[in-house]
Amino acid sequence: IGGTAASWAAVLILVGCFTKSAQVPFHGWLPGAMAAPTPVSAYLHSATMVKAGVFLVARLSPSLATLGPWRPLTLGVGLATMCWGGYRSLRQTDLKLLLAYGTVSQLGMLIAVFGAGEPKLLFAGTALLVAHAVFKASLFMVVGIVDHSAHTREIPALSGIGRAMPVVFVAAVIAGGSMAGVIPLLGFLAKEAAIVGMLDSDIAAMTIVTAVFVVASGLTAAYTLRFLRGGFATKVGVETDIHRPGLLFVAPAAILAIPTVLLGLVPALGNEIVRPAAAALDPKAEVYHLILWPGVNTALVLSFCALALGVLLHAFHRRVETLQSAVGRDATAADIFARLVASMLRTAARVVGVMQSGSLPLYLGVILLATTIPPALQLLRHAATPDGLVFAESIMQVVVVIGAGAAAIALTVARRRFASVLLLGAVGFGSASLFVIQGAPDLALTQMLVETVTIAAFVLVLRHLPARFAARRIPRIEAVKVAIAGLVGMVIFGVMLTATADRSAEPVDLELAARSYPEGDGDNVVNVTLVDFRGLDTVGEALVLAVAALGVVALVRSGRPHVGAPTSDDPAPDVVTVGAMSDD
Repeated sequence: IGGTAASWAAVLILVGCFTKSAQVPFHGWLPGAMAAPTPVSAYLHSATMVKAGVFLVARLSPSLATLGPWRPLTLGVGLATMCWGGYRSLRQTDLKLLLAYGTVSQLGMLIAVFGAGEPKLLFAGTALLVAHAVFKASLFMVVGIVDHSAHTREIPALSGIGRAMPVVFVAAVIAGGSMAGVIPLLGFLAKEAAIVGMLDSDIAAMTIVTAVFVVASGLTAAYTLRFLRGGFATKVGVETDIHRPGLLFVAPAAILAIPTVLLGLVPALGNEIVRPAAAALDPKAEVYHLILWPGVNTALVLSFCALALGVLLHAFHRRVETLQSAVGRDATAADIFARLVASMLRTAARVVGVMQSGSLPLYLGVILLATTIPPALQLLRHAATPDGLVFAESIMQVVVVIGAGAAAIALTVARRRFASVLLLGAVGFGSASLFVIQGAPDLALTQMLVETVTIAAFVLVLRHLPARFAARRIPRIEAVKVAIAGLVGMVIFGVMLTATADRSAEPVDLELAARSYPEGDGDNVVNVTLVDFRGLDTVGEALVLAVAALGVVALVRSGRPHVGAPTSDDPAPDVVTVGAMSDD
């Protein structure tokens, strides 16, 4: 697979995947979707909906990873999302929003690992997918329990939750430890496999990718500690009214924490789940497996470096928060979207202010240029003239053309509207005269009828307009109008000549003439064509003319005063008083 079209297709597919899986800069919708109850969040935002884009990247990476834009986009956008989601999580005080931005970060990690498209990383990505689904679902359920019991999710208002609800706290520690990559939980095994796959990869710049991945994993450990300490620690001076939850209410979060421990301590069980799924992406991934203790190697050292960085960031969390405050309130995705919309509206207003100025000549000029320039460019390359072209066939044609041209020129300089209508009709009647000269009186009759109706309509409208055109004329604008009109005329003339010269099939009029008498019983080919060969078209044209005629009649009648209605010249009627008359 290759080529420009395939590359563009890959980019468009990735845009859809990034949007569906909340990658930067399309991540704003996911934290905003946290209004749902926590069981819904656990289902949609840890295991199903947000993974659709990740799944598509995983399916297509084995085939499209070698395309030019695929790996740079998946690795770059994935790691940027991982870092940005981790940074934003460190600023949240709402436990659910903290997990939401953590989900954004984890989705970035999955996109980066799957996007590389190598068998070992596909296996690691599948393991990370399973681990994330389990621990994040448990954590969302934990937040729901805390919210229900304490009636708040705000970290500053929570205190003593771990002591009051030890089972919930243990479940949170297990799921959070898996999210941070603590041995011997499933999250550690999956993240270790990802680091090993990056270290063994031959992809260019993978060293930088591995370094960023480790730093982002450190942010993951930091916001995990923030979640556990902020949500469950006992804070001095803070009292929280806690309603102890029942066992059945706590059970889902506790049950979801069990696979995290079980699959981590018994990697063989995890391999039975991960390996078939990874092999479905790429058969070469079937040979890899999860390891609980890989020995002291580079990957293990990097894993502990990430945990150490997270502990360090949390230990100095006050200084980190001060630094974040000094940087200022960072723009959220919603802020950026609002600014983009406002900028788009401002740009649209400016464009509309220019393009929709209310000037009819401007509108006509734009339309004429848009429809004339493309054929004009083609004429410059393929212009042609028909064989046997003559200037005129009779002196009458020259006379009529000169008369119509003179009327057209006079029309452009006329100052009175009524005179311009008459000159416009003269041009139309000139065209009808050419039809008469060429032996087509029926076409001439139709043209004359149309011109008559048009002139009548114009005259009726002119009664409501000033007698003269505006006297103000700007030379530059007039020159532009002349140039556009001249261009349109020349292009139409050139298109007609070229179309006639480039005719490749036999003219249809020859066949119509041959079939006119035997099939239509008529010696006038035009009449037979209109009545027989194009009968339905003729009926339609007749209906149009009938409607136009009725419209003209209606306009004429609307201008007449009603019978018996007083006019401005009639004297006012006498006033008659009706009532009792006095004897005086």
